[in-house]
Amino acid sequence: MSCWETVQSYAFRSLGYGERLLPRSDFTLCDQFTLIGSGMIWNIYFGILALFFGFFLSTAVALGKFSSNPWFRKPAEIFVFIFRGSPLFIQFFLAYETFVLLPKIGMDLNLGFTEITVETRWLTKAWMGALIVLFLNTSAYAGEIFYGALKSIPKGDIEAADAYGLSGWTRFRRIIFPTMLRLGWPGYTNEAIFMFHATTLVFFSSFPAWRQQGDALYYASYFADKTFNPFVPYPILAFYFILLTLCVIGIYGAINKRLNRHLPSNSRQKIKYRPKLIR
Repeated sequence: MSCWETVQSYAFRSLGYGERLLPRSDFTLCDQFTLIGSGMIWNIYFGILALFFGFFLSTAVALGKFSSNPWFRKPAEIFVFIFRGSPLFIQFFLAYETFVLLPKIGMDLNLGFTEITVETRWLTKAWMGALIVLFLNTSAYAGEIFYGALKSIPKGDIEAADAYGLSGWTRFRRIIFPTMLRLGWPGYTNEAIFMFHATTLVFFSSFPAWRQQGDALYYASYFADKTFNPFVPYPILAFYFILLTLCVIGIYGAINKRLNRHLPSNSRQKIKYRPKLIR
């Protein structure tokens, strides 16, 4: 099989399309690059959706922690403490066991003459259950980043908004929210990079893959087990994640430039990637 035929057969195997059977022997670099690249589709899926929905929840969490009302502040503080204080790997297992037990603890609802059974099996699949865990985890970390940015907003900006008669939603939309993003965006960029890296933990969690197709680490582990040589598939996996990291830095860097476009060039915040060795 030529390399082009391999790409046609396995490029979308992680989504359930193309050749169902994996190659058994005589593995080529094309086989490994194609299948590991196919698995990256799931890693990108987890990262993009977790960050997209997590951005809105993290903003709400930051505002909750910043609020003087304890009914908003305390739940936000507890949420951040739980998800930042426990390992992500443990969160996967606890979430899976919770989703499995939900139907067993009374998820049958009786509404009048109709009995409705709530279906929860979809929560135990990686495409949704693992995504929920990643979404909540990144919301907690990003919420703390944005909370720190809220505390760092210069008082002069708030006083200027008050002087112009801005209050409530208008002040938040035009002054507080843009300044919070500008101050917190470099830290949030590092969180986005780590979130894409953290998607590899889905392979080790209890959540089963969709249609028995795995992510990039699944295919890298398959080739490492079959060839007894981890020094080919795992560097390929690292290569794909390096490319993904460069893409994230480029996209978030462009957004950071946009957020700081009104500042002099010598006072603009630069994005610096600082890898987190321990989560």
